Amino acid sequence: MAVVELNAQNFEQTIKDNAFVIVDFWAPWCGPCRSFAPVYDKVSADHDDIVFAKVNTEEEQQIAAHFSIRSIPTLMIFRDQIIIFSQPGALPESSFRQLIAKASELDMAEVRRQVESQQQGRA
Repeated sequence: MAVVELNAQNFEQTIKDNAFVIVDFWAPWCGPCRSFAPVYDKVSADHDDIVFAKVNTEEEQQIAAHFSIRSIPTLMIFRDQIIIFSQPGALPESSFRQLIAKASELDMAEVRRQVESQQQGRA
């Protein structure tokens, strides 16, 4: 599956319509972003069950601000509309593959229970 470009019009729907989405926040002027792009594209080709998406932070400043993106590249992983990972920095291919494997193994029912418990604690 090709990498999807996300913008203000399709971001929310992409997250809602897909159980597993990985988002790369990047900018054209960012050297580490450009060096990570081929790794991101290569790994995406091996995972038809995951939506790989990119957000150009120069063009989509509102999305970047909403998620408090301060450093790029930043990877964010959504499973069942829950952010389960968010971290700046380019990853080597092996580390990126390990991250995806760990994210795939998560028990999302347990994650939801933990999120609900945290939210109730703040109420």
